[in-house]
Amino acid sequence: MSQKIERDHQRFRKIVRGKVKSNLGKYISRGEMIGKKGKDLVSIPLPQIEIPQFRYGQTGSGGVGQGDGDVGTPLGPPKQGDHSGAGDQPGGHILEVELTLEELAAILGEELALPRIEPRGKKNITTRRDRYTGIRQAGPESLRHFKRTFKRALKRQIASNAYDPSRPLVVPIRQDKQYRSWKEVRQPQSVAVIIYMMDVSGSMTDEQKDIVRIEAFWIDAWIKAHYQGIETVYIIHDAAAQEVDEHTFYHTRESGGTKISSAYALADKIIDSRYPPDQWNVYAFHFSDGDNWGDDNSICMELLKEKLLHKVNLFGYGQVESPYGSGEFYEYIHELTGEIANVVTSRIPDRDAILGSIKEFLGTGR
Repeated sequence: MSQKIERDHQRFRKIVRGKVKSNLGKYISRGEMIGKKGKDLVSIPLPQIEIPQFRYGQTGSGGVGQGDGDVGTPLGPPKQGDHSGAGDQPGGHILEVELTLEELAAILGEELALPRIEPRGKKNITTRRDRYTGIRQAGPESLRHFKRTFKRALKRQIASNAYDPSRPLVVPIRQDKQYRSWKEVRQPQSVAVIIYMMDVSGSMTDEQKDIVRIEAFWIDAWIKAHYQGIETVYIIHDAAAQEVDEHTFYHTRESGGTKISSAYALADKIIDSRYPPDQWNVYAFHFSDGDNWGDDNSICMELLKEKLLHKVNLFGYGQVESPYGSGEFYEYIHELTGEIANVVTSRIPDRDAILGSIKEFLGTGR
């Protein structure tokens, strides 16, 4: 029975996975998953899955019933919408299922055909991990191998004619007990840091910030699927840059001019002081409407070419459209894509463009 239940559960999970995958664009653009993000699980509404119902079969098949019915008519209360006018019955409920962030990352990778990330560099710190490699005769009770212990006890009782099939009681003694053995292995710790930079000048609206928030969630999910440890840095800037926490990053309201170079200089300083590239895999993403102080563009290019781009696995620039920004900075960054392999640019005019932008950013596999 337990095996049948497990098979049914696996079939249901496949149906859920298919539904999420087919509607991934909708979930991404609306940000439904982000608002319900817990520590490890995300709750997702799936109104498309129908609950099975009994239906009328062929006449003359026997059984007990009440009233006439046509073949295929559902047996049960009418669904919402079967009758016009007001009713006194509860309506249909949306089914909510839970998926892990790892499952979401896998669905994202399948839907967008994303290549696996190839980490750059190695962390000097190694982690110690116990790996169970065999069986021994002594050990703590917490490591007792119950199946092997039971089999040894059963064989001993059968061999000594102490086993009674009518009273199948198997009691292990000291020499029956088997314990898992382990050895300590050392593994390199694969770690990465994601640096998010966002323009919060007066030309960036709340809608643009929501787009950044949604895209950052999915970028996080995919990169975290490839590393054992992830740290995240948030930088906001107008004419000056500062490091902030996640809540401030997405909810701050600023005004004033824009100097993008201030964010790049701060990111470079943070990398040098906390995340040396020979030990960390560094991913940097900058989101802006492209409205930059004119004399600052050349400073940005110098910072990128001479410093920042040599230290990161990937530098992504996403330009969200704003009714107030000029958008000219995109052309400066886009020129670098033909010269430097780890630079990716993306235009994000609205929420519907988020899925394509994620593919552009993560499709390099860096």
